[in-house]
Amino acid sequence: MSEAQLIESHAQGITTLTMNRPEARNAMTGDIVQGLLEALPRLAQDSKVRCIVLTGAGGAFCAGGDVKGFASSGGGGGQPPSQEERVAGLRGGFEVSKLLHEIAKPTLAAIPGPAAGAGLSMALACDLRVALDTAKMTTAFAKVGLSGDYGISYFLPYLVGQAKARELLFTAPVISGQQAYDFGLVNAVADADGYDALVASTAAQLAAMPTVALGYMKGNLNTAYTGTLSQALDREAVGMARCFTTQDHKDAAQAFVEKRAPEFQGR
Repeated sequence: MSEAQLIESHAQGITTLTMNRPEARNAMTGDIVQGLLEALPRLAQDSKVRCIVLTGAGGAFCAGGDVKGFASSGGGGGQPPSQEERVAGLRGGFEVSKLLHEIAKPTLAAIPGPAAGAGLSMALACDLRVALDTAKMTTAFAKVGLSGDYGISYFLPYLVGQAKARELLFTAPVISGQQAYDFGLVNAVADADGYDALVASTAAQLAAMPTVALGYMKGNLNTAYTGTLSQALDREAVGMARCFTTQDHKDAAQAFVEKRAPEFQGR
């Protein structure tokens, strides 16, 4: 993989994954996808990582698939892939969104600019999203004759409801970060002067929380969305039993008795 297309940085429990094709608004390539598929499971197992931030370089988040590449791929020689091969190849890449949604670490999408198509899908797969108030976002798929990928059909109606999701998918309007906040697509927005501070403070807040407990909370919420009440209760019982044994819980209980704020260590 070309390391330059996905930059990984670490600071104070926060790992930032930066998609790095600014000349193409970070449109996705195989290198970016494979880099994310490698990094996310590894970071999920690293106890020093307490929050994962996904963002893009050069003032953009991610413009989605490389549409110019799509256009140029139709006229090449050689045997085209079968439908089954095409489906398998696409599905493998889509695991990025599953990882962002399911790994037991909080994931934060920091959106400084354009987020379109699969780029928007990946942002929606994260636990939280913060954006520049003027950032442009669009589902985009209908504009290029595609049906949608990277989980947008799962995440979008969950966040904004079926009616709004169909509107945003069928008509593919370009909306601002502020509009995305009004629709419930992002959790917070800031202007250019406050955006970096918003990203930093949100990531720091997530990294300062009891990481093990947040991982179980995340799993509980995912189970509650797709499962039954009994399944949700079963998972809650497992999570609580495990969290009772963590040092974070024990220290927080002592802090409560001593009437002071706890200092979580993520273990």
